[in-house]
Amino acid sequence: MEKIKVLLVEDEPTLAMIIKDTLDGNEFDITLAANGEEGLSRYAEINPDIIVADIMMPKMDGITVLKQLRLQGRQIPILMLTALDGEESQLRGFGMDIDDYVTKPFSMPVLLEKIRVILSAWRN
Repeated sequence: MEKIKVLLVEDEPTLAMIIKDTLDGNEFDITLAANGEEGLSRYAEINPDIIVADIMMPKMDGITVLKQLRLQGRQIPILMLTALDGEESQLRGFGMDIDDYVTKPFSMPVLLEKIRVILSAWRN
């Protein structure tokens, strides 16, 4: 079975490693990027199945990453991680074609299930 390629764009190194350690293994192959610019570069290198990206990051935020990918015609599922729990920011993201949000702090089982649900919806 081929592993699901996940591009994780997260500027908090500790959180990035926790997510990587949790998801990396039999089902997932995780590639890390520390900011949006690096995320776009890594995207071109690995052609991931899904992107999990923080919204607030230095150099380029997650929303800008999404805009850049959509401008390039890239259609890929995107799950955003955010410390912002306001309805307005979530609605703004959904209007930009984000598949779902996970609000920090979150549990790893919830993150894992959201990834599976999003991928299942995209494959159908």
